[in-house]
Amino acid sequence: MSILIKNTHIIRCGGEKPIVGSIAIKGDTIAHVGVVPDDFAASAVIDGSGFIAMPGLVNAHTHSAMGLLRNLADDLPFADWLFDNIIPAETKLTGEDIYWGALLGIAEMLKSGTTCFADMYLHMDHVARAVAESGIRANLSFGPITSDVRGSGLIVDNEKCAAFMSKWNNSASGRIKTSVEIHSVYLFDEASVSGAAALAKELDATVHIHLSESDSEISQSREKYGLSPVRAAYEFGVFNSNTLAAHCVKIDEDDMALLKRADVNVAHCPSSNLKLANGIAPASRLAELGVNLCLGTDGSASNNNLNMFEEMHLAALLHKGISGDPKRFPAGKVIETATENGAKALGFDNTGVIKPGYKADVILIDANKPHLCPTRDVRAAAVYSAQGGDVDTVIIDGSILLRGGRLLNMDEELIKNKAREIAAEL
Repeated sequence: MSILIKNTHIIRCGGEKPIVGSIAIKGDTIAHVGVVPDDFAASAVIDGSGFIAMPGLVNAHTHSAMGLLRNLADDLPFADWLFDNIIPAETKLTGEDIYWGALLGIAEMLKSGTTCFADMYLHMDHVARAVAESGIRANLSFGPITSDVRGSGLIVDNEKCAAFMSKWNNSASGRIKTSVEIHSVYLFDEASVSGAAALAKELDATVHIHLSESDSEISQSREKYGLSPVRAAYEFGVFNSNTLAAHCVKIDEDDMALLKRADVNVAHCPSSNLKLANGIAPASRLAELGVNLCLGTDGSASNNNLNMFEEMHLAALLHKGISGDPKRFPAGKVIETATENGAKALGFDNTGVIKPGYKADVILIDANKPHLCPTRDVRAAAVYSAQGGDVDTVIIDGSILLRGGRLLNMDEELIKNKAREIAAEL
């Protein structure tokens, strides 16, 4: 179909001045931005006056199905939260449970303006099915290494990982890309991490990894390898492929230099890091060094939502506060991390901005709300004032998936009821 969004405020990308104009979408691609030819034939016309149009948000690190564990184990130390509560609950989840949990997470993300996400979890074939059916865009990682986290046994299945990637990479009209998951360097050993890294290199795949998230991770890595997690990942070959590293909270200047040298993409997850008392990543310093900085929510068991507007708001405020510099991490830069930087990290170079020739992943924010009035600077409004619930319309690949705040191709009530049933059984 062809869509015309008329007379709206347009945030084209974080680094360019917003404009007022129209957006023409033809098929799955943005055809015109600003001035649209009079002869453009639209099958759907949206009056954009009173709205802010911007690129869809990219959640660069999450575990979408963890909404099933939302509010299960709050206000606990990281190790107690993960090993004594979350992992035991996860062992009970079936593939069908994960399918409904992923749909729950996708519904939440769509309703709050996320059009693309990077996922790492269990039973990933079922997550891929949910992504394909829903219309969202995603990079899904599959781990060749499994382990009993309380024991020493490791199982490496490269063939299963390669089969997942062969089946799903570039599927769903190109909306799905795949990565190799290496959960972390501390859970495994050097041989298995190096082997997984070699597999990613062989498959020309991105590696998605948790890196330097907590003090316990640092101490375990130094005890096990005599290296920081970043240095260990570097030495074991993880950075030989495009790498998406989540968290990077406990890093020093040497670690940051390695991340920059290896062109590692870093997913900053402020809410999760704060809630688990792991600290605040030096995100603005990484951005200054030229690291491709993205934003993520992490999973709903440690956040406890998938609201990227909240992550943008927190990121902007935190780094001003800890630096004492009100100019640090300005609104335009924050939007860049939450859109085009994330799209690049996930392998979607053709989205993340509103420009002709790019994929039509566009959201509309309803600016006719008391907390968005007057709007003035629309980039500042999006970062400092807007809420996830202000998202009115979501378009992905040229298809309207949310209109008037209502999901058009997902049964929200059925999904929520299924999630409640699964949570009750846990």
